[in-house]
Amino acid sequence: MNTTEHPVLLFDGVCNLCNGSVQFIIERDPDARFRFASLQSEEGQAVLSRFENRPSDLSSVVLIQDDQLYARSEAALRVARQLGGGWSLLYAFIVVPRPIRNAVYDWIARNRYRWFGKKDACMIPSPDLQSRFL
Repeated sequence: MNTTEHPVLLFDGVCNLCNGSVQFIIERDPDARFRFASLQSEEGQAVLSRFENRPSDLSSVVLIQDDQLYARSEAALRVARQLGGGWSLLYAFIVVPRPIRNAVYDWIARNRYRWFGKKDACMIPSPDLQSRFL
């Protein structure tokens, strides 16, 4: 898999916030660069298994790009930078020290089900989006 041409974003497939974020990214990625898989899926776990520093829980978004693993706030900011337009300006937050960024990220992750809810099963992409999912 060429993660330079097609970065892979792994997400919590039952989280409504995460699923909404994937839809948000798809709508702002007209060149269809990003590929997606849920962290719960066999495909997602297979991608993660290549990395020793992989997160062990499902509360983290993970970006695999250029054969590097980025998690939590760094993954989110790197995705934003690649969306272009005004969204790329969010990458400026990379100057905030990682412990502070990740503390905010972790707070949102801890509360995501309470605030946004969760599904009983991972989302199934529509036929026109299936090629974007592993």
